Amino acid sequence: MLYDCRSPADRDRGIAAAIEAVKNGELVVLPTDTVYGIGADAFTPYAVKAVADAKGGGRQAPSVLIGSRHTLDGLVFSLPRAARDLVEAFWPGALTIVVEHSPSLAWDLGDASGTVAVRMPLHPVALEVLRETGPMAVASANKAGQPPAPTAEAARDQLGYQVRAYLEAGPCPDPVPSTIVDLTGATPRLIRPGAISLDTLRDVVPDILDAQET
Repeated sequence: MLYDCRSPADRDRGIAAAIEAVKNGELVVLPTDTVYGIGADAFTPYAVKAVADAKGGGRQAPSVLIGSRHTLDGLVFSLPRAARDLVEAFWPGALTIVVEHSPSLAWDLGDASGTVAVRMPLHPVALEVLRETGPMAVASANKAGQPPAPTAEAARDQLGYQVRAYLEAGPCPDPVPSTIVDLTGATPRLIRPGAISLDTLRDVVPDILDAQET
């Protein structure tokens, strides 16, 4: 079912349907400030696997989207100072941070070696859903090998009935993937360039290394 969140009535119905679907272990497609994402409850292993199955092309560990900065403290055992500074500067927004997650978390995100890629998106529809569902495992809403879907309708053309609710909010304002910074080592490292430039990141954390630097 596709809901046009540009209509107030349809938005309310769509958000309610998406929240219910996630809580039932089903898949949803929702807008973010970068690209549309396909997601499910991060703590329901079969739902996380369904995200990978819907995309095809193997089981790469998904990112986790959250609706509040405070949620991050419940996911990690100890957050580096650089991570806190980056979160303060760029969340909600197009920055994904890779951190070591708390070993007590009852989830299975695939082969991520005790780490998790976390982001708080800057999109009102996504945040409204996430604040009710809690952390969601999310990947770009497209089949493996295909370009990211610019709208929920385009995502539906690729993913079809594998998704319970599609939340349409029009084309993404800036369809560039989020920037990913790895904060699990001694020095922060850029591992995927994206919407936030390395120079902008270094304004906050000057010692961030580029992916090519040793």
